[in-house]
Amino acid sequence: MRKRILPIAVATVLSSTLFSTGVIMAKDQDAITIYSSAQPGSISPDIYRPVPGQHRGHYNVPGYAMVKSTREYNIARGINKLEVSDVAALLDPTTVQFRSQDDKDARVLEQNYQFDLVSQQKLLQRYLGQTITVEQLIGDKIHKKSGELISADGGLVIKDNSGGIHSINSYHNISFPQLPGGLRTKPTLVWSLFSDKPGKQDIELSYQTNGMTWWSDYNIVYSEEGTTDCKMDLAGWVSVINQSGASFENSKLKLIAGDVNRAQPAPSPRMMRNTMAMEKMADSAGFEEKSFFEYHLYTLGRPADLPNNSTKQLELFPAINDIKCHKELVFDASSQFYGYGGLNTSKGYGGQSQGDVNVYLRFKNDESNGMGIPLPAGRIRVNQRDTDGSLEFIGEDIIDHTPKNEDVLIKMGNAFDIKGERKQTNYSVDTNNKKMSEAFEITLKNHKEKAEEVVIRETLYRWSNWKITDSSHKFTKEDSRHIHFKVKVPANGKITVKYQADYSW
Repeated sequence: MRKRILPIAVATVLSSTLFSTGVIMAKDQDAITIYSSAQPGSISPDIYRPVPGQHRGHYNVPGYAMVKSTREYNIARGINKLEVSDVAALLDPTTVQFRSQDDKDARVLEQNYQFDLVSQQKLLQRYLGQTITVEQLIGDKIHKKSGELISADGGLVIKDNSGGIHSINSYHNISFPQLPGGLRTKPTLVWSLFSDKPGKQDIELSYQTNGMTWWSDYNIVYSEEGTTDCKMDLAGWVSVINQSGASFENSKLKLIAGDVNRAQPAPSPRMMRNTMAMEKMADSAGFEEKSFFEYHLYTLGRPADLPNNSTKQLELFPAINDIKCHKELVFDASSQFYGYGGLNTSKGYGGQSQGDVNVYLRFKNDESNGMGIPLPAGRIRVNQRDTDGSLEFIGEDIIDHTPKNEDVLIKMGNAFDIKGERKQTNYSVDTNNKKMSEAFEITLKNHKEKAEEVVIRETLYRWSNWKITDSSHKFTKEDSRHIHFKVKVPANGKITVKYQADYSW
């Protein structure tokens, strides 16, 4: 497949620096691929911004990443002990994979993932029954008191050499003789590695980690070109959260686009490829896209940093200007009754309803419209310039994953000056002959100084076998349960549409 260069996007990173006994240097750029199970538009700012009084836990991040790193080690013949530090704190040790590029028979005999990280409370627990030194600031002088730590619950209790007991509730510093065994300053993989080939070897490590995710956002600047025609400028961004417990520096970022199945529930990412402005994207060291298994793989053409406990926004594709769009007004008062289930012969069901006229923006995602880009699901926000040049927010929606050459439909809100009413005008049912007939009258009122085109969307919810036997206006059959009337409502006027549907079963 022809490769395409994409702009600065995000979704893959690798950079967990490996330190260990015998490590010499990194051989290749680390790499990470980030997968997302975040629902479009579901990410709250609370997940990446500290909230007073609340703990920001990385276990709530809806996504995961695949990390790969290659390091060169001095390996002795026989059994070696290798310690690999700076791995993600939320790695899944069952996913760790090891491979020596120089000795195909080298293997890990045993692996320990040591994640009991040092803290003051853990040090105190480990030193119960042992001697520590406590420093207290009294006035402007430091006073030291040494003794056996006999309690660290709600304060410190130590026993001095003479047997005296001292309860210490406030202190300036605590000195411990050494770091107890079993505590680590960083999460560490400890391997018992066997190799029959001594010397330098390139060791490749890969694993999955939680605490990372990404999602996409779109921003539109909208401008009207007439009653229903419009143009828009579209920009796409990707946000990445890293709360994995490791920082990734100068790393290779990748993105997998596609539904990757996992044994545990974790809906996966929906992502895109951009076909626009290849030279421009290449100059900005953007993404290169290619097919990978049944998915799409995007590789960023420049190194990137993802510090731990950080959120980063990256351009998904360069802004696309002057996209042709169409404003649609839709009156849909009948869909609320859909989903009754099976044959419905209840006369009063859906007999009368009032509703707003919804406002939508629609544009074609194809090359002739400057697009032709598979768009990942995400939140899309629309702004319009006021006469003073300021941008004003006019609506937002969530779009699903949209392949190229498909329409994108954005629900903006409700029309203020157009209202609609739908009421049943006739109903009859003949259960012996298995027939039913129903008639409706839909009235739209326009309080604007100009005429407006409105689509009336009707749902035939009573039964799947139906036929329109009478209609005051032309209609189109959209699918097995919906018809559309496209009407023009006069300025400061109204229009009434009537139709009859006959059912049989």
